[in-house]
Order: sequence, then structure tokens, then C-alpha cells
Amino acid sequence: MTKTIELNGNSHEIPSEVGNVQQLLENLDLADRILIVELNKEIVAKEAYDKPIKDRDQIEIIHFVGGG
Repeated sequence: MTKTIELNGNSHEIPSEVGNVQQLLENLDLADRILIVELNKEIVAKEAYDKPIKDRDQIEIIHFVGGG
């Protein structure tokens, strides 16, 4: 079973066992990156990555890329 979320403006299916922001980042292999997460238009502090994700939530993830 899956949930459907809007991830960075696109429909994205995730396993239903992905229940919070931290689990989503791990599912996307982004857990070790420096990033900003917005859930339903509110920025989520890293300390609040246990915030639940529900079907049809809107999530924006911005991660930084080094370079020059």
C-alpha cells in the first residue's frame, strides 16, 4: 500500500510505512544531506522531523549542492 504526496510540485508515491519526515528523507536517500523541508507550506525544523506525513501532503525539499 502507498501514500501519494506532492513532492517538489510532482505527484509522488511513497510506501505507507513512511510515516514522518525523517522516514521520508531516509526513503529518498537524503537523510545525510543538509536541506530544508517544507510541509504544507511550513518549514519543518530538523528537531521536528518526526512530524507525521499524511496522504496528499505537499512537501518541498531543498538541498544544497557545493560548487563554484
